[in-house]
Amino acid sequence: MLHSNQLALVRLLLQLCISNVHARLSTLLKWTTEWLRGRTGQSKLTPRDQPRASTAGQRDPHRVQVTTPRSVNYHFTRQCNYKCGFCFHTAKTSFVLPIEEAKRGLQLLKEAGMEKINFSGGEPFLHQRGVFLGEMVRYCKQELELPSVSIVSNGSTIKENWFQQYGEYLDILAISCDSFDEETNRAIGRTQGRKSHLDNLHKVRNWCRKYKVAFKINSVINTFNINEDMTEHITSLNPVRWKVFQCLLIDGENTGGNSLREAEKFVIGDQEFQDFLDRHQSIECLVPESNQKMRDSYLILDEYMRFLDCRAGRKDPSKSILDVGVEEAIKFSGFDEKMFLKRGGKYIWSKADMKLDW
Repeated sequence: MLHSNQLALVRLLLQLCISNVHARLSTLLKWTTEWLRGRTGQSKLTPRDQPRASTAGQRDPHRVQVTTPRSVNYHFTRQCNYKCGFCFHTAKTSFVLPIEEAKRGLQLLKEAGMEKINFSGGEPFLHQRGVFLGEMVRYCKQELELPSVSIVSNGSTIKENWFQQYGEYLDILAISCDSFDEETNRAIGRTQGRKSHLDNLHKVRNWCRKYKVAFKINSVINTFNINEDMTEHITSLNPVRWKVFQCLLIDGENTGGNSLREAEKFVIGDQEFQDFLDRHQSIECLVPESNQKMRDSYLILDEYMRFLDCRAGRKDPSKSILDVGVEEAIKFSGFDEKMFLKRGGKYIWSKADMKLDW
């Protein structure tokens, strides 16, 4: 018969043995778990923290970072009445989506997070004499309620009655102008017949002021205008933004065997581009865009609503968002959101917030 102190000692020994067994089992279980994870390539996170591995041939939605298409450039037509020698979205097709299909794509983009749409070409005012463009502008602002709707145009075919009908729905109109010398514009190809590109520029500027549309200027810097000083003219026109692009080569568009342009003679070096920027550094609205910034900082949709990846110096298209949706198509856009922000892609882009002096 064991005494009470002996019983206490036995109980203590049993507890120690059990604790030791539990500790050893716990260590063994932990070691086995880590070994199995190492064999399967999993990290050392707990099952609660660790997303399940994707099945073969499928993307894991928990691990793929979805790109939000905040600002999209829709080149819905390639047709143009100008022949700019460096153009990198040339008239290789005459295709334009039916307007209901275009609206369906715009709705998909809005649902995916689009805040700004920019319509471009080609020359966007050519198709149906601007009616197609106007209806898309109205749809995006009135029905989709986008914060910003903008257009890039050469300004040559815009009529005042377009502003009368659609101006209230448009936030920004950018006119492309590479020189304030008519002969230089003609040498570049930014002209039609004997019409004055600069006269059109000033006329559109006045209409923008009259119909409360923010006015912007885009210029491509190349060998023909690299030594020009545009300070006085830009200051006088007073655009909300002056986008200054370095001439860019895109294989199959303005260079290479299948291209409609030969833009090599327009190309300038990085230092020449920087010298132009330095000459115009006093202009506060200047927004410079080098080749490096342009290639992967734009979300570009072509006439089929395919995202275009320009990182390799050509335009590699995704599948159309109308067929596979925005989330799937945008994976192949080559879009770099950090570079988008670095180049100033996000700014005050709604005319209601610009505090413009009309």
